[in-house]
Amino acid sequence: MSTLTTPGPGVGSGVGRTALLVAAARAIETRRPDAPARDPYAEHFVRADPGCANWPSDPAQVSPDDPLWGRLAGYFALRTLVLDDHLLATTSCGVRQVVLLGAGLDSRAHRLPWPPGTTVWELDRPEVLAYKEHVLKGLGQEPSADRRTVPVDLREDWPAALCAAGLDPAEPVAWLAEGLLLYLPPAAERHLIGALDGLSVPGSTLAYEVKLGPESSAVRAHPTYTAARERIGVDLITLFAAGPRPDTAADLTARGWHTAVRTPFDHAHLHPRGPRPERDDPLAANRWVFATKRLSP
Repeated sequence: MSTLTTPGPGVGSGVGRTALLVAAARAIETRRPDAPARDPYAEHFVRADPGCANWPSDPAQVSPDDPLWGRLAGYFALRTLVLDDHLLATTSCGVRQVVLLGAGLDSRAHRLPWPPGTTVWELDRPEVLAYKEHVLKGLGQEPSADRRTVPVDLREDWPAALCAAGLDPAEPVAWLAEGLLLYLPPAAERHLIGALDGLSVPGSTLAYEVKLGPESSAVRAHPTYTAARERIGVDLITLFAAGPRPDTAADLTARGWHTAVRTPFDHAHLHPRGPRPERDDPLAANRWVFATKRLSP
């Protein structure tokens, strides 16, 4: 048996375990008849990790009021739908380069109907991509785009690695940082955005998620946080980057991008289990940002 069936560093603990949490949420939602976005690979990623053996995958096992597998799973399903739609809309306008930063267990290269000629690059740490590749190889499924993995720590010279893997910086790029910036220190976030901007010609797009902060003690005591910590060992609060966050949307605007900042609740009508605001709600601090690089600043 391959040693990859046991998660290595970065997969079964820390930020890597959040990738399994998101995959488990997608697996639960995929089994629902009214799923807003289906990910047939998600359950395989979760079941390949023995540390997730007791995690549910059947929605019949989940109460809608469950703060972890109910509400948080609905949130991740909605986020998946919105970002899927964003990427497909971008490629429908002619962009053929898609880059997933901190790709984790994202299966978009396989499950989305990409236009012919689309290339999808997945950037993440080597151990995360190795775990993912092991699972996908066992399923024997081919991607629907030209999928290229780039095993690199995003604190390293990832732009050079990405270009070496075939990215053409003279052509537009659809960038996605779905669950990445939440965990980056402010300086790392600013550096990543600067590097990304340098590889983006007009017509490029970027979608990312950030969390405003700091959160109050009442928010930090919310059942969403305590359930994740006590039931599956994911302490989200300690993983989120501390301190004031940079205003990346304003930075992008100054660099010549048009930006639109949304809350998850702005999109909740798209999904019957999409989150609605609650008291002391951790999701109230989340922002989804969509940016397009313009012809001129």
